[in-house]
Amino acid sequence: MTTAVARPAPEQVLYKVPEVMAMLRMSRHVVYEQIRRGRLRTVKEGRATFITASAIGAYVELLEREAEATSSGNRQRA
Repeated sequence: MTTAVARPAPEQVLYKVPEVMAMLRMSRHVVYEQIRRGRLRTVKEGRATFITASAIGAYVELLEREAEATSSGNRQRA
């Protein structure tokens, strides 16, 4: 008798633009603007555009660094 081994589902690594819109709570226009500016990286498979999980993480880190730079700049002026 063969016993099936339950394996955890693989983590999602590719996201479509509407999924990223929901995750980041941004409009379609803003997501595509960030892509156009090179701030949010994409990969293509045929005609489909995907954003990788690592690209989303890098984008969030970029936003955090910018926020920190802005807040530390404001503290120096105060």
